Amino acid sequence: MLVALANTGIEVMVGVPNNELLRVGQSRPTAADWINKNVAAYIPATNITYIAVGDEILTTVPNAALVLVPALQFLQSALLAANLNTQVKLSSPHSMDMISKAFPPSTATFNSTWSSIMLQYLGFLKKTGSSFMLNAQPYYGYVKGQGVFPLEYALFRSLNPNSQIADPNTNLFYTNMFDAMVDATYNSMKAMNFTDIPVMVTASGWPWHGARKEPAADVDNALAYNTNLIRHVLNNSGTPSQRNNQVSTYLFELFSEDLRSGSVSGESWGIMFSNASAVYSLTFEDVATASTDSPALHGMFCVANSSAPHSALKQSLDWACGPGSANCSAIQPGQPCYKPDDIVAVASYAFNDYYHRTQASGGTCNFNSTATISSTDPSKLNFLLSIHVLASRYCHSRTNYKINQ
Repeated sequence: MLVALANTGIEVMVGVPNNELLRVGQSRPTAADWINKNVAAYIPATNITYIAVGDEILTTVPNAALVLVPALQFLQSALLAANLNTQVKLSSPHSMDMISKAFPPSTATFNSTWSSIMLQYLGFLKKTGSSFMLNAQPYYGYVKGQGVFPLEYALFRSLNPNSQIADPNTNLFYTNMFDAMVDATYNSMKAMNFTDIPVMVTASGWPWHGARKEPAADVDNALAYNTNLIRHVLNNSGTPSQRNNQVSTYLFELFSEDLRSGSVSGESWGIMFSNASAVYSLTFEDVATASTDSPALHGMFCVANSSAPHSALKQSLDWACGPGSANCSAIQPGQPCYKPDDIVAVASYAFNDYYHRTQASGGTCNFNSTATISSTDPSKLNFLLSIHVLASRYCHSRTNYKINQ
């Protein structure tokens, strides 16, 4: 898989499997060997940007909990030795089971059983500039809620006026469970005095099949959830308490895990069958931009002129993101579309956003001759609609789509 992704520019996340965590966390040389074989050997051809160290370790493999932070530290030392620490970040995915009571989000806290480890873990993330990895699955939140929350709330569907859900402490309204889960995580970190660590959702999806006692697991709900999740993430709207923080999200999952033990629904989350045919028709549409388009703009995109001088592109980019009021949050430092060495791609993002927002009221695609109309979607430049692959070798070798804003 990593060889196949070479020279594509696709951002790749690799994972340390749960069954290798003990070895890596107990031996610095083993951690260095793992980095050399699974990361350094493929860079720079393969664009590896994250390493997921284990998967839901604290709640599923508690006997390995004490080696989680040492494993992160040993792997970080190996990245430093290989001069890869700025390109590749380390973290570890956690489930919502880590949070004692997720609603209301404002009072959410991590399970006190893991307080000592979480303090060390969060300290590591802050020191290395990494993200908190969260597996946010509203399907499980809905099922475990046993009717407390309506299905529409879990599926991003509109709630009737009598079913609006608000945090009584902040008066913030939550239109969907996904946002509430993310905000519960932010507030759990805040309760431990960590307020500047971004949340990355490493798995979110919905099962398309279940046993008779799992009626919510069906194709219609899976299609609705994943379609609405994509719309929500691409809308760059953040969450009620974190409006300025986009939530980088991986769609769970590409292929179903037929050999996975447990419930019927547990093996039926893939959007494709093992023969690569689609379980249902899922489209990746930038509705954030499309919602402001006139019909005449369908299939038309405003992109940067690659032959324009960089100084002119920079000046036009600054105008688009400033006086032009384009939504440039995704191309700021630290955000998923920030590419400081590719001004054509970054400018295309800003120009296209400006054009689609303002064309109906007289906006044009010119920018002092640094832009032009194209039938090629600038999202193909790894922005907006780009699909990034999580090439993970943990948790049954699952492969997820990344929804990039």
